Amino acid sequence: MIFKSKLKQPINFIVCGTQKGGTTALDYYLRSHQEICMALKKEVHFFDNDNYFKYEKVDYEFYHEFFRPQKNHKIIGECTPIYMFWKDSMKRIYDYNSKIKVIIILRNPIERAYSHWNMEVQRKREHRTFWDAINKEVNNLGDDSNKSRTFSYLERGFYYSQIMRIYKYFGKNQLLCLKSESLKKEPHLVLDEIANFLKISKFIKVEKIDVHSRKYKFSLKVDERNFLKRLFEVDICQLENLIGWDLSAWKN
Repeated sequence: MIFKSKLKQPINFIVCGTQKGGTTALDYYLRSHQEICMALKKEVHFFDNDNYFKYEKVDYEFYHEFFRPQKNHKIIGECTPIYMFWKDSMKRIYDYNSKIKVIIILRNPIERAYSHWNMEVQRKREHRTFWDAINKEVNNLGDDSNKSRTFSYLERGFYYSQIMRIYKYFGKNQLLCLKSESLKKEPHLVLDEIANFLKISKFIKVEKIDVHSRKYKFSLKVDERNFLKRLFEVDICQLENLIGWDLSAWKN
């Protein structure tokens, strides 16, 4: 596929997951770097939109309208968390730029699921209890015909299969995996890692931020947590072996 653009280069990197994992804070930090041009808004939703890929010739010019690089910018990127989850996104990104770099930030899938549910409750799109919602979803896991953008509290937390889908198209040197907990506690260390990965200068000292922090009306119940521990146990172990992390904190 021939790349045509008013831009001098294709988009260099994408932050593609996970939802409720700290992508909003990460997007904020990335925008603070003098050498990075981020999209005009967080969550462009290009590669997960089937309407843009109906025909063989994809209108990348429309996608590029979201970017306004300046002379000081060395790299261009965007942050749309659902790309990691949405099955067709990785191939579409590969077809666009096979050399692109991919960043994902992962959060304990139990905490992620509960945070996701709370967000939908506060948006008034979810009226079920957390227990009812996850029990309904668990019966449909793995059924692509029932895949939901909104009510995917559990499915988004199975990171192993999502990362394997990334590796189907991109080399390990193109993927940077980050921990949500690390970004929250020691953002400067995570940002140094990102700077090395993207081959740009180090971030100027940034202030820690806490965005989209929600107060929960109810706490996660013990039986709910135990149910989710059992559900995610195998996937977490697979993830440990795949990327070499110690995830004992997620299992306890």
